[in-house]
Amino acid sequence: MSNVYAVSAAPHLKQKISVSSVMWQVVGAMVPALIAGIVFFGIQALLLTLYGVFAAVITEMLIQRWRGIPISVKDGSAVVTGILVSFNINSAAPWWIPVVGAVFAIAIGKQIFGGLGHNPFNPALLARAFLMASWPTLMTAGWLPTKFNSINGLANLPDNVPAIVTSATPLGVAKALRSATQIDPEMANVIMNKLANMDTILNLFWGNVGGVIGEVSAAALLIGAAYLAYKRIIEWRIPVSYIATVFILVFIFGGVNGLFSASLLLPIFHIFAGGLILGAFFMATDMVTSPVTKRGRIIFGIGCGVLTIVIRLVGGYPEGVSYSILLMNIAVPLIDRYTVPKPFGEVKK
Repeated sequence: MSNVYAVSAAPHLKQKISVSSVMWQVVGAMVPALIAGIVFFGIQALLLTLYGVFAAVITEMLIQRWRGIPISVKDGSAVVTGILVSFNINSAAPWWIPVVGAVFAIAIGKQIFGGLGHNPFNPALLARAFLMASWPTLMTAGWLPTKFNSINGLANLPDNVPAIVTSATPLGVAKALRSATQIDPEMANVIMNKLANMDTILNLFWGNVGGVIGEVSAAALLIGAAYLAYKRIIEWRIPVSYIATVFILVFIFGGVNGLFSASLLLPIFHIFAGGLILGAFFMATDMVTSPVTKRGRIIFGIGCGVLTIVIRLVGGYPEGVSYSILLMNIAVPLIDRYTVPKPFGEVKK
């Protein structure tokens, strides 16, 4: 008897694609961001990235050999993890930071759960959270100087404005303004609107601001994201719902003088600042740790956006992308369970 009806479990692939081809295309999509990091931060950005990739590949090889399973580093998944770990590190960090992060990502974030396809959390983001908890000063201090402070409209301010506006990163400035008790709300709102001006937006877009290696240039990240979308490796639901949620919430709550008190440029500032573009297109869309259903992906993106803004505007950190995606990773099984499409023709009892 023919086994024409013997099929594998869903989901069924509709095109000729493999794990290896996907991973190596993701690597290629991250090259523009790496080039931008080298341009703005120097050769140290490349070296730190290579350290992270080397550590990730070697760790995966050693663990797979120890487990007695086929070594699969040629599929590129370890390379992707190593690059993403390094992209979340500032270029002034010592060489061993990406090494430790990559080892943690592969060993604890991936292989301990059984390897690729079994990990419930994004390994690179788990490693970033571990590094932030273990060496917060190295992860957040020592930013290389940029032209940020001279181009964002904050150079000529009243004498009674303290030095909090000289933070190295745009989100650091915004966070300091929201929590500053020595500035009256009207003045803080004026400064916030000056922060979100077109000069700052353009520099955030191109990457001429302080930040970690892989997140500073929105333009370079969007080039890679456009390629992945064109190849149908990622789809629009998660990044669009994520970014749209951030835009709406910042438009409503982003000002420091009540609801809808910020300029219209402030939501764009929040989209381009920090790791939102990197997270929305390259991390939240991870096939393993994101929902399978279409409705689930929209819910996942909205959840990431809400948590990101809660952390940025209310929490203790200026950035919330990494933690928001990790927290939503926990909810993925529940989201998939309650967003399963109704079988065609099914009628409620």
